[in-house]
Amino acid sequence: MGTLWFVLVAFMLAAYVVLDGFDLGAGIIHLVAAKTEGERRSILKAIGPVWDGNEVWLIAAGGTLYFAFPMLYASSFSGFYLPLMIVLWLLMLRAIGIELRSHLNAILWRNFFDVVFSFSSLLLAIFFGAALGNVIRGVPLNAEGYFFEPLWTTFTVNEHPGILDWYTVMTGLMALATLTSHGALYIATKTDGAVSRRARRCASIAWWAVTALTLVGLLATLSVRPQLLDNYRAGVGGMAFPVIVLASLAGMFFFRIKDNDRAAFVSSCVYIAGMLGGVAYGMYPNLLLSSTDPAYGLTIRNAAAPSYGLAIGLIWWTIGIVIALGYFFYLYRSFKGKVSLEHDGY
Repeated sequence: MGTLWFVLVAFMLAAYVVLDGFDLGAGIIHLVAAKTEGERRSILKAIGPVWDGNEVWLIAAGGTLYFAFPMLYASSFSGFYLPLMIVLWLLMLRAIGIELRSHLNAILWRNFFDVVFSFSSLLLAIFFGAALGNVIRGVPLNAEGYFFEPLWTTFTVNEHPGILDWYTVMTGLMALATLTSHGALYIATKTDGAVSRRARRCASIAWWAVTALTLVGLLATLSVRPQLLDNYRAGVGGMAFPVIVLASLAGMFFFRIKDNDRAAFVSSCVYIAGMLGGVAYGMYPNLLLSSTDPAYGLTIRNAAAPSYGLAIGLIWWTIGIVIALGYFFYLYRSFKGKVSLEHDGY
């Protein structure tokens, strides 16, 4: 049962990154791809109907984590208290930037809220990437399963690291490049004219950064945490993830030069899912690794809720996810196609 919930939590986190990832990417390129008021409105209208719904996946994943692996929830939310507060503030500032810009009919305030939206999106991408880097690298868990990390220490990977070191900064930059490309491809599919052309240009530049950082990230990860290869050596099934990542990277490049924005965006979705799936496959059965003593790490065995509760919870989770997927299918189908500035909003 613990394995099933491990997969479900990984699925929900991947869904959040794929869906809210293009919202973050749209924010990152907002000041670059859009030059006029109308162009900025077109980017905001492209994500306007869906951005807040996409963020629900983060809340749902956190709730599922609390239910299925309460020890992991308690440990990580206390140990990562400072960065979690930063992330919460950035999420609020991003929402403020989106929703308040049209409530004040003054160019100064609109530009201010556009900057807030863009920079909060950029910093969120970096912090989310650094968070993943912390999970892969490991944190200084003690025998009780708790830890504390300062924001930074020596910027080196050691037994008592900070939130930020050379490895987590690298994973943060990798997330930034990935979500920039992801968001740019989405905006290219939803807009026309100059905005779409600039978005394609952003995606083209970001693709090279994504490709380079994928290779660098792989080498750095194997240097920091070589044990991630153990599951790949144990069976051939895991080799599907590197194939998926390479094929999706090629698809992003090929479809972009063919001006097939939709296929390039789908390739980006597959790339993100493949990368996160590959990390989850390598981490299993570990949930949070310890940098001080491997025996202190949290796994699906010592951090999971009782089996009876997990079995009952699976029934309600299934009902909830069916309703959620139905809602998202209806939402995206209702707002398919290119955006239009004919109507008010943003």
